Amino acid sequence: MKQANRNIILLVALTSILLSACGESPNDPLTALSQGPDATVDFAHISESVDGLIVGHRLMAAGEYEVALRAYTRAASEQGLNVDVLSALGSANLKLGRLNQAKKLLRRAVAKDDRFVPAWNNLGVVLSNQGNLQEARRVFQLAYALDRGNSEQIRTNLTKIIAKIKKTSYTAQNNNNNNFELVRRGNGRYLLLKTASSS
Repeated sequence: MKQANRNIILLVALTSILLSACGESPNDPLTALSQGPDATVDFAHISESVDGLIVGHRLMAAGEYEVALRAYTRAASEQGLNVDVLSALGSANLKLGRLNQAKKLLRRAVAKDDRFVPAWNNLGVVLSNQGNLQEARRVFQLAYALDRGNSEQIRTNLTKIIAKIKKTSYTAQNNNNNNFELVRRGNGRYLLLKTASSS
């Protein structure tokens, strides 16, 4: 009888987790993740059955980049290193400041699918941060063309990199500050990272 009760409780708990993951109820830990870094999140109760990419994206939104990287790694073990997973792993490494690792992963992503816009955009952000402004501009131009100009984030990135190149060219002899700040931007289940204006 006790075993039957435990099984019923377990079934109800699992059903609740799965339904909340689909419906994003207010008590769902994934919903809390989407509310930003100040939200109270019970990481211990995030279901292993939930897609690692979805969990990772919510963690990225909450500023939990190391935990997001672990979720993406779990997604890689479940789904393989497809373009979505490679792009997500690259984006998490980018937010953690691991630019060389991010660049390798994002280059692998675009090698798998050369029309995958988020990976091209985020590769442009990596290149911007490494000071490779001309290559970053070409990458943003490609992302913009593939996206057909639909993404405001990519348009902004392209505009800013062009302005940065002009400014750098104009003031090269006096100032070689090529730092770019990054802002996490969400677009559905994609991760689009945006360069921020530098002073």
